[in-house]
Amino acid sequence: MKYPNQIKPGDTIGVTATSAGNGDKLHIKKLENAIQQFKKKGYNINETLNVRTNNQGRSSSKEKRAEEFMNLINNPNIDMIITARGGDFLLEILPFINFKKIKQSPKWVQGFSDTTGLAFCITTICDIATIYANNFGEFSMEPWHQSLKNNLEILEGKNICQQSFKKYQDIWQEEVTGKETYILNKDVKWKNAKGESKIELHGRLIGGCLDILISLVGTKYDKVKKFCEKYRNDGIIWFLDNCELTSEGVIRGLWQLKEAGWFSHAKGFIFGRSMTEKSNYEITFEQAVLEALGDFDLPIVLNADIGHLPPQMTLINGAIISLESKNGAGKIKFEKE
Repeated sequence: MKYPNQIKPGDTIGVTATSAGNGDKLHIKKLENAIQQFKKKGYNINETLNVRTNNQGRSSSKEKRAEEFMNLINNPNIDMIITARGGDFLLEILPFINFKKIKQSPKWVQGFSDTTGLAFCITTICDIATIYANNFGEFSMEPWHQSLKNNLEILEGKNICQQSFKKYQDIWQEEVTGKETYILNKDVKWKNAKGESKIELHGRLIGGCLDILISLVGTKYDKVKKFCEKYRNDGIIWFLDNCELTSEGVIRGLWQLKEAGWFSHAKGFIFGRSMTEKSNYEITFEQAVLEALGDFDLPIVLNADIGHLPPQMTLINGAIISLESKNGAGKIKFEKE
């Protein structure tokens, strides 16, 4: 596994809109606030031309989005890349991405949700670690939540142990300044799905947004079986984040990944808090996961600090991790290879 160079003050972070862009006043405010926050910490920001545009969920054409991302990859003065926002249409750019060039110039690529389509492919195709964590606009809040501080520390090479947070947000506030912090209204409670008093896992981490991953199955970008076979001796720990899938969609999606052989060397599963709790048959998210993965004799952690209901941990696709889930709390530590 190739790990890009850690970043440091004085380095330049590239920001590009691989899916949606910032097309309204609030998103522009958040963008500018985030730029100022990073500048205070000593970083330079280089944003591509499409970051401040948005039309029907796309910052620009699929060709332009791919071109601007590759420009950042090929620019030796750019030290890492964070996607501006998530969205719905990142997968459109994959035919125009030069994965050979990415392999020649490894640098951190970070984002979550729709960014899965790019970051997950970079890790499984190019064998380069990527980051599943905050899109750029999230860094606009003032002061930063601890999760954002952890994110930057990990990018800077600090080998911290991330602890589960005490509270999370499941309501959405009206934002005005773009500097608003999270409304932490619910207790965080990790759950060991099969009733274990403690789960301990050690292996290689891979995953992302389930909504996006199921679209990759069987395409020419699906190199997952080869990736998992290469790292079979480590064992694969899957992390999965549900955005919009109903419980029925979760069952179908996990069935699809399972039947495609993606879980052949799985060691365990970590699921984030589901942003969607919808079902036509009164099937809960937890029931959906257990129904889909029940024939695996593997540990499953639910309600972890991953993804769409913040705050979220910073996860490194491709990294070796140690994980513990006990008494409703958890911790994750990356290990050097």
